[in-house]
Amino acid sequence: MAEIDYPVKLEVDYPDRKLNRLTTFFRIFMAIPILIILGLLIGASSKWGWQAGWGVAGLVVLPTILMLLFRKKYPRWWFDWNLALTKFSARVSVYLALLTDVYPSTDEEQSVKIKMNYPDAQKDLNRWLPLVKWIMAIPHYIVLAFLAIAVFVVVIIAWFAILFTGNYPRSLFDFVVGVYRWSLRVSGYAFILVTDKYPPFSLSA
Repeated sequence: MAEIDYPVKLEVDYPDRKLNRLTTFFRIFMAIPILIILGLLIGASSKWGWQAGWGVAGLVVLPTILMLLFRKKYPRWWFDWNLALTKFSARVSVYLALLTDVYPSTDEEQSVKIKMNYPDAQKDLNRWLPLVKWIMAIPHYIVLAFLAIAVFVVVIIAWFAILFTGNYPRSLFDFVVGVYRWSLRVSGYAFILVTDKYPPFSLSA
């Protein structure tokens, strides 16, 4: 399949070895410390951002909308924060979904690779679109809600597969990564606001 040309990209390296059965079995408990750290980061930043569902809590959204609307400017440090928080959240999500057994780092890329370029607000972003992007993305929310249910089921199946074989079935792995990729594109479009290009309805890279 041809690669999709979209300015927000996600790749997760498929494990090249047997996954740890013990940490897989206790994954939800293993993740508690890093989930607390992520929750503290999100909570500390929420007064400057926008607490909402679907993985956008803690992002600097409303201030960015206002800056684009009135100044047509996207402060670089706001983008850097949004990108860093997105990457960290993705590493935690990938760990919870059993796609890796390497404990999530707070700063290293590890097996999760996200590409999201800093936008030229003057040239590439329409100052009015941020007001309606979250509405325009509603069809994606609906589809992703059903896909999230499917991911939950797939992760349970993968949990059993890893316990018995040590491997994450490749087709299931690719499906979960595809859903995460789709969700990230929607987040980049509607909340992180790095592009005006409407996200594709696709799991493909």
